[in-house]
Amino acid sequence: MSLRLFKILWVIARHRLDTLIPMERLPFWLRALLWFSPLQLFSVGHRSRGERLRLALEALGPIFIKFGQMLSTRRDLLPDDVANELRRLQDQVPPFPAELAAARVEKELEMSLEVAFAEFEQAPLASASIAQVHAAKLHTGEEVVVKIIRPGIDRIMRQDMALMYQVAKLFAKVPEARRLRPVEVIRDYEATLFDELDLYKEAANTSQLKRNFKDSPLLFVPTIYWPFTRRYVMVQERIRGVPVADMETLTARGVNLKKLAERGVELFFTQVFRDNFFHADMHPGNIFVNCDNPEDPQYIAIDCGIVGSLTREDQDYLARNLLAFFHQDYYEVAALHIESGWVGEDTRANEFAAAIRTVCEPILEKPLKDISFGQVLLGLFQTARRFNMEVQPQLVLLQKTLLNIEGLGRQLYPELDLWSTAKPYLEQWMKDRAGISGLWESLKRQAPELSHQLPELPVLAHQALTRMEVEHRQRHQQVDSIHHMQRQMADQGKRHHRLRIGLLLVAIALAWQPLASWAATQDWPILGAAAIGLLLLLWQ
Repeated sequence: MSLRLFKILWVIARHRLDTLIPMERLPFWLRALLWFSPLQLFSVGHRSRGERLRLALEALGPIFIKFGQMLSTRRDLLPDDVANELRRLQDQVPPFPAELAAARVEKELEMSLEVAFAEFEQAPLASASIAQVHAAKLHTGEEVVVKIIRPGIDRIMRQDMALMYQVAKLFAKVPEARRLRPVEVIRDYEATLFDELDLYKEAANTSQLKRNFKDSPLLFVPTIYWPFTRRYVMVQERIRGVPVADMETLTARGVNLKKLAERGVELFFTQVFRDNFFHADMHPGNIFVNCDNPEDPQYIAIDCGIVGSLTREDQDYLARNLLAFFHQDYYEVAALHIESGWVGEDTRANEFAAAIRTVCEPILEKPLKDISFGQVLLGLFQTARRFNMEVQPQLVLLQKTLLNIEGLGRQLYPELDLWSTAKPYLEQWMKDRAGISGLWESLKRQAPELSHQLPELPVLAHQALTRMEVEHRQRHQQVDSIHHMQRQMADQGKRHHRLRIGLLLVAIALAWQPLASWAATQDWPILGAAAIGLLLLLWQ
C-alpha cells in the first residue's frame, strides 16, 4: 500500500500536475509549501498540460484512466486542449505486447490461434484501460474481434481500490462528508469495476442488451460467439461504424445530427424505464454510429461490461422527480425526497423546495448548450449539505451515465432541448405504468407464479377462512373478557360505595350523643349546611 501511494505521489510530481491548479486559489501557506517542495526539481518540459495529465492517468492505471474517460466528455468543464488529450484515453491507451495477447488467448481457449481462427491480426485495433481488441476471422468466414483482458490488471486494481477505501474511511470521519456515504459509493464502484474483469458477464450483458433492442432503429448490438468466449477472452461480431466523437466524418456523410442526439436521449430513457437495464459506460469510445442511412442514423454499442438497473421503487421515484422538475413543481420534488427518506422527516418541505428552485429554475427551458449538469449537480450538492441529504449509492451509475449522455448530446447537437425531448417519454411511461396496460403487464409478469399457486388456492382459501374464524372467536373472547372486567369493576365500585356508607353510619352512631348535644346549641342554617354536606358525601 505504501509503495502504491509513493508511486501516485511520484507520478504527480513527475508530470507536474500541481501546475494544473491555479495558484492564486490556494492558501498562502500551501503555495509556499509547493514552492519549496521537491516538485521544483522536475521540469514541465515541452509537453502541454493536457498531455501531462493524460500521461499521468495512463501511468496510474485503469481506475484513473476511467476517471479521465468520464472527464473527456465534459467539454463544458474542461479547456479544449485538455479535453482533446483525455479523449485519447477512450481507445488509445498504450497496448500490451502482441505475444502476451496471443499467449492469453491460446491459454483460455486451450487451442492454438491457427485452430481457433482463420486469421488473427497481431496489431490491436484498439487498446483501453482494462483490455485490448484484435481483429480476426473465424474458419466459417465471419469477421470478429477478440477482446483480451490485460495480464496482471486485477492486482493493480485491487491496490488502487484498497487505497481508495482508506481515503473514503478518512472522509467518512468528517461530519460534512459523512452524508456522501463515501465507503458505500466506493464499494458499489468496486463491484461494477471488477465485473469488467469477467468477460463472461460482459458477454451475457451484451446478449441481454441485444435482445432488448432486437430489430430496433435506435440501437444495434453485435453478436457474441459463445464457443470462443472465456473469463479473460471474448469473441464478438465485428462492427463497421463511425465513432460518435468523429464529428468531421458524421458531418461529411450528411448524418442528421439533431435526430441522432434526440435518439440518444430516447435510448437512455428506454433502457432505464422500459427495460430497467442500461449501458452504464457510454463514453464516446464505446458508441458508434451506423451511417448507411444518414437521415435515419442508428447507434452501435460495444463494451457492455458495466450495466445498471434500478428497483421498481427507484424507477418510480426517479420518474416522478424528473416529471416534477419538468413541470417546475419543486414542492413535489421536496416532498418526494422527504417521503423517500433521503432527507430527514423534520425537514420543512417549503424551505427545501425554495432551495431547489434557486438551483434549478435558471436551467429550465434552455437549450442544452446553455445547460451544465455539472454546475447543477454542484448546486444540488450544496443544497444537500444544507439539508443533510444523503447520497444514494444505487443511483451513482445512473448519474454517471446521465453525464455521459449530456456530453454526447452537447457534442452532437448543442441546440438539443433535453427537457422537451424527455418529458413526453416520461409522461407516457408513467401513464402506461399506472394504466390498464401497466396492470396487464404486471399480471403477465406474475402469471408463472400465479399459475404455480392456482392449484393450491382452495387449500389457501380454506386456511385463510380458518384463520379468520379463529381470529373472530378470539375477538369475541376478548370482548367478553373486557365486559366481564367492566362488570367486576362496577361491582367493586358498588361494594366500596356501600362500605363508605356503612362506615359513615357507624361513625354517626358512635358520635350520636355528642352530635345531638352540639346540634341543640346551633342555629338551623348551620344544621342545614351540615345536612347538605352529608347528602353530597353519600352521593359520592
